[in-house]
Amino acid sequence: MPNFLENIFSQLQRSLGRVVLREIHGEQFVSATGRELLDQVRHVRAYLRNAGLRAGDRCALLAPNSIRWAAFDLALMAEGLIVVPLYARQSPAELAAMMRDSEPKLLFVSDRALGELATQAWSSDASSAPRRVLFDEVLQQQPVLAQAISDTPNPRADADLVTIIYTSGTSGEPKGVCLATGNLTHMLSCTTERLDQLMGQNREPDRVFHYAPFNFAASWVLLLSCLSRESVLTLSTDLTKLPDEIRLSAPHYFLNVPTLLERVRRGVEDALSKRAAPIRSLFAKAREAWQRQNSGRAGAFDPLWLALGRKLIFSKIKERFGPHLRALICGSAPLAPETQQFFLMLGIPVLQAYGLTETTAICTLDDPRVPVEPGYVGQAIRGIEMKIADNEEVVVRGPHIFAGYWNRPEETARVLRDGWFHTGDQGEVSERGNWRIIGRIKNLIILNSGHNVAPEPIEDKIAQQLPAAQHVVIVGNGRGYLCALIAGAVEPQAVQSALDAVNPDLPHYRQVRNFAVVREALTPENGLLTVNGKLRRDAINARFASEINSMYDRKPS
Repeated sequence: MPNFLENIFSQLQRSLGRVVLREIHGEQFVSATGRELLDQVRHVRAYLRNAGLRAGDRCALLAPNSIRWAAFDLALMAEGLIVVPLYARQSPAELAAMMRDSEPKLLFVSDRALGELATQAWSSDASSAPRRVLFDEVLQQQPVLAQAISDTPNPRADADLVTIIYTSGTSGEPKGVCLATGNLTHMLSCTTERLDQLMGQNREPDRVFHYAPFNFAASWVLLLSCLSRESVLTLSTDLTKLPDEIRLSAPHYFLNVPTLLERVRRGVEDALSKRAAPIRSLFAKAREAWQRQNSGRAGAFDPLWLALGRKLIFSKIKERFGPHLRALICGSAPLAPETQQFFLMLGIPVLQAYGLTETTAICTLDDPRVPVEPGYVGQAIRGIEMKIADNEEVVVRGPHIFAGYWNRPEETARVLRDGWFHTGDQGEVSERGNWRIIGRIKNLIILNSGHNVAPEPIEDKIAQQLPAAQHVVIVGNGRGYLCALIAGAVEPQAVQSALDAVNPDLPHYRQVRNFAVVREALTPENGLLTVNGKLRRDAINARFASEINSMYDRKPS
């Protein structure tokens, strides 16, 4: 059976005259056919051979998403090298730590400024840093050797490492996740199967839009999945113009993070709240009709309100995603059920996925052939076992489990036990076999009463009541009760109203008794978020220690 890389190169050879990748630049596309992409790959492979690199050597790749990024990635893998993808917006200190750990032979960068940024935080002995090589330095040369290189990858065994993907995590300690050929071969067979189910008997190439950085495992798996299929993958080049880029690419599907979908929902609701009274009234009636119908309590006039809402409002919103949209795919964090239902109401299914870098990005994925269960992240994909262990922890095993952490045998032994990978996530499974992620075990707040509290569900409930809040952070470890830090331009009265709405539905030990509004933004740049937007709770607790202490000095409400 061919491995994932052999499948990709075979697909590119069948697509010599067809566009497989393109970038959006304003209103224009820069495209690459299968032949043009393979030409770039050959140039990079020739450079690697001239540089004397051997199978198993590491090379770092630092650049925004681009056609050239994909060419370098494919070339490195085809030569049997281990790719270390780095994030173009990572801090210099984090980039230096990752490269010191992985010791790449070369650092390929898209431009000189980015390369200089990557070595800013290196030790005083700059000679120990990997040699920087510009993309243009490789692609603009015309070596004779490139013409002799075949369009097939070098053989590799299932156990051969393909990549080391660094995940800084909420602790800020970078860990290199080692993924092997067998991991990717199994995962791409599963994603291809799901995408076949989504596209059905569609005869045209998949139209896919993409904006998430390729150094994230799920983003990279989507890239490889598209290259394995008859697809046209359109890459975003300006996140400030996402709505226009989506409209121009007119995708069948694309990968999302919950933050974007939440923002779209709030934007639509805010825009409708400013429309004329008849439009506001129709939207409210149509939404209420959909909710009743969805819960099996449809009234006599609900079909009328729904038909009017779909014709005059819902269809106009859906048009913003182009005429071909089949579904949105969402991962990286749980999506609020209300947001998933909002898109369902518009006629846009949101397929949720769950996984970690250590599981080759995916463990579960909604089946597009059956109705989704809002709040859940789908069933385990083929060949993967999942179960609940102690402390409601989700543990998994299967051919998608990573080979281990680079240079961290103790960490590897801690999470890989008896063939099971311990995710650190708390979860539960429904009668339909759909999984729901409750929170992270290490985020559990243990009150001095002995009660264990997962903060994430409470934070989500409060955030739903406070659309203007940037982040909600529950604190209280070792304390007598919970409090909340609210980041963003939010009035105290609004926060109190949100707590008054949320607290009555919670048991006494999970109710939030006090709060503080902080004006400082939580960002990856100031170390309070990870690069993919997750809270760094220890750093937040340290940064706002005085605000937290003052909440507990005040009498609780």
